[in-house]
Amino acid sequence: MRHSSLIAVALLAPAVIATPTRAFAAPAPAALTTPTHPAIATQAHVWGAQPVARAAWIKSCHDKKRQDTDPCGAWRLSLRDGRQVTVRAAAARGVDGKGRRAHHAGTFAVSGDGSVILYERARDHRLVVQPVAGGPPTALPRSARPAGIGSDEMAVRLSLSGDRVLIDYYDDEDRLPTKVVTAASGETVTLPPRYGVLGFSADGGEVLATRQMDDNTTTLYALGAGGDSIRSTPPQVVVNAAAWALAADGTTVAVLVQGDRARIRTYDLATGELSEGVDVPVGGGLSPSSAWWEGARLRVTYAKTADVGNSAVIRVLTVGPGHGLVTQDETYKIGKNYTFAVAGE
Repeated sequence: MRHSSLIAVALLAPAVIATPTRAFAAPAPAALTTPTHPAIATQAHVWGAQPVARAAWIKSCHDKKRQDTDPCGAWRLSLRDGRQVTVRAAAARGVDGKGRRAHHAGTFAVSGDGSVILYERARDHRLVVQPVAGGPPTALPRSARPAGIGSDEMAVRLSLSGDRVLIDYYDDEDRLPTKVVTAASGETVTLPPRYGVLGFSADGGEVLATRQMDDNTTTLYALGAGGDSIRSTPPQVVVNAAAWALAADGTTVAVLVQGDRARIRTYDLATGELSEGVDVPVGGGLSPSSAWWEGARLRVTYAKTADVGNSAVIRVLTVGPGHGLVTQDETYKIGKNYTFAVAGE
């Protein structure tokens, strides 16, 4: 999720999940299966058999007293069929570390495949996940937001299918470990805070991460189940990329390079091999936003925010890094907004 100037339905109350916590040893992905609430089933029928979200956004309102803008109204989902859905249970505004209502937006994320959303529940600011197709939300453990952490002091990312949640914290002492939460069970595993996390692999089995070393180099890791990992010291073009995506094989990293020409390269963590890459015809002013693997193909999203009005243009492409074929999937606009989150971001 970003502030665009920088980079709904009534539901049943979810059950609270018991949550064991242990050191990082990633569990096998669990399917997020939730019984469908009748009210949601009706809405899902209106949306279609498989509603898919491509982005979420919230509008801004001017605060005359502060002479600044605040998020206001309700979060809205932009569906791939062109329709919009209001998520009334989501908090428009987040909270600070003391639980007081803040002037920044509440947490919101969309899984890469658009099937699951994560948001900060308005009534208590718990983090919850919910299928876009309908069904009651599932609350993440209360420990997903440690005491003293405000909404703008954590970064949240869903796995491709939305069955896992990656939560990183921006505490002053940099002591809080990153958490990987399995949504269906609430099981939580941790990563040491020395790692900077970039996202899940395509199958959710690994976490792509970086670590700054004592010799001022950056090491790239694929952290896997049982504490095993693959690591490599990549060239600067990989370190300085605008976005990354780890394939299901746990070694192939897509690297979205921003420059005079948008380009996608692949880097092999096991061998250190860096491909020549593929030029991506996205047009001027669009920057990489997110990427995720679908088999041997890569789906990538580029975004451009207007200088005036905070509207945005989003372009989604499918790229075959192996053969260089690029397909324009869709281009859509998000109207004037305070912030937005595209699928997989």
